[in-house]
Amino acid sequence: MLNCAILMGRLTADPELRQTPNGISVVTFTLAVNRNFGAKGAERQTDFIDIVAWRSTAEFVSRYFRKGQLVAVEGSIQTRTYQDKQGNNRKAFEVVANQVHFAESKNASQGGGYSAGAGSFSPPPAKEPAAQSGSFHQSMSTEFDMSDTGFSLGSNDDFAEVPGDDDLPF
Repeated sequence: MLNCAILMGRLTADPELRQTPNGISVVTFTLAVNRNFGAKGAERQTDFIDIVAWRSTAEFVSRYFRKGQLVAVEGSIQTRTYQDKQGNNRKAFEVVANQVHFAESKNASQGGGYSAGAGSFSPPPAKEPAAQSGSFHQSMSTEFDMSDTGFSLGSNDDFAEVPGDDDLPF
């Protein structure tokens, strides 16, 4: 069986370290994880996923992570059942973290990074693409020097092998 969860999201609150009656460290926190796809013209939805970390991982998380930081978590999904205050049976799904990693630089997590609104992170804007003039051959020849690769562009925009020596260069 395979049970592996890898998530990246932002902490919704500061993690709080607790101890079990046996003295084992445990920390719970919630990650806000954006969905990859959304309805056209609508904002992407966010899932709030509960994470639990134990022992040294719990101590690491409580010491170094704060609300709003981008965090990567590797772990497994587990379920547990419990009774709420009204006596109803409930089931909880959570990710038990094996490893928790920083997912952005310290400057970015302290407000020095790029942001596109509250709680989201986006990379710096890309450079403007070069003007699209002419054919594919012209744009390729201006961007790449393919003279010593052993390949040339064919007439139908596919790479074609250039006839030459059968000896391999390595």
